[in-house]
Amino acid sequence: MTSDLDRLRQKIARIDRKWHDGPAAAAAEEQRRWQTRAGRDVALAQSVREAAPGGVEPDAGAAFGPARLSPQGIEELVCGEILQFSGATCFYTSRTYEFHRRHGNAEISALAEMNGAPLGLKSAPARWAFLDTETTGLAGGTGTYCFLVGVGAVEGRDFRVRQFLMRDYAEEPALLDALTQHLANFDVLVTYNGKTFDAPLLETRFLLARRRPAHARLEHLDLLYSARRLFRLRLSSCRLVELESAVLGFEREGDLPGEMIPYFYFDYLRTHNALKLVPILHHNVMDIVTLACLTALVLAAVGDPEAAPLAHPLDLYSLAAWVARAGNHEPARRLYRRALVAGLPEAVDWKARAELAALYKRARDFEQAGAIWTELSTGPAPWRLGALEELAKYHEHRARDYPRALEAARLGLSAAALPEVAAAWQRRVARLERKLAGRAPRISGL
Repeated sequence: MTSDLDRLRQKIARIDRKWHDGPAAAAAEEQRRWQTRAGRDVALAQSVREAAPGGVEPDAGAAFGPARLSPQGIEELVCGEILQFSGATCFYTSRTYEFHRRHGNAEISALAEMNGAPLGLKSAPARWAFLDTETTGLAGGTGTYCFLVGVGAVEGRDFRVRQFLMRDYAEEPALLDALTQHLANFDVLVTYNGKTFDAPLLETRFLLARRRPAHARLEHLDLLYSARRLFRLRLSSCRLVELESAVLGFEREGDLPGEMIPYFYFDYLRTHNALKLVPILHHNVMDIVTLACLTALVLAAVGDPEAAPLAHPLDLYSLAAWVARAGNHEPARRLYRRALVAGLPEAVDWKARAELAALYKRARDFEQAGAIWTELSTGPAPWRLGALEELAKYHEHRARDYPRALEAARLGLSAAALPEVAAAWQRRVARLERKLAGRAPRISGL
């Protein structure tokens, strides 16, 4: 009770001094309090460093230094600099991932060797900008700001992420000008869901600031669509963080969930506590590195399907279907075989067999196709009817084996559930019966 009264008396005394001595004295008192708290933090950090086994030293190459409570803001917590454009300022920082490092099971050195041709990209990887934004809301519209824009790029054999941060709404013009200057170095924009979210939102911010959108001239690759084609059968969600865990094998520790980022930024604006910005910067870096590594994986899989770094049967099936649609039928057939051997879920297994049989038919390999149609003819109704129809057509028109064609047609007629389908099968049966009757030997004297 006594300590509570003492703290209350001290607080009242500070208020009295503030009003009695004026703003200068209040500012001095506030500075003294900050220095006291900073001194305690430094002392605490030093004691932790000395107590840890072997000592704890910060990584000299990391963008994020030791957290120190300071009234100056984010530049006291994160290594960076203040950029100035047209009288406005914004904060800039960068982080480099050296070529020998890994991100989960992905190698950073592989980013410099990417070939964009499978997805229609002609520029070298060094001319690609991997962009991700952090915003004040997820709904978009004129009231949503991009307060942080991160751009990753291949530099030599390394990968470097540059981040442009507006510490207040007044810094948006400087952020947009800095981004315009930086994106002038690139030909391709790579995003994740950027065509729906990041790019339109950035365009809105540029236009409201009476500036030409810096990304408008860039060729845009939204990796979300390619990722869905490869992984949506296996994963219930194709969110970037889900792919990071399930595909790259990288688990974030202590990461700030994306949906919490606007709240942390608003809290920073209200309190000017720059510690709220540090996890946002880290989250943005992780998103960009993951985006780059997934891009390299997708390009490697589509560019050389048979050497694709995929092991899950559903991923192999998805890649086979993608490659088949692109017209690369021979590697697609081998991928289908790999997926079937690896073991697909029953529903997907029947579908894969039907698609593989269609590829063999297209290649005029009716022996392989016929073997698969025979397997499918004993499967579920949708695949059974299709296989029986293919067998009936093959035996009637190519093998000229009317008895086997008629057998397949009768099985199809018995399996048909809809009247119009049954009628088509009935016509086929009648035609084959006439052909067989025409082949029957005539009896002399009749």
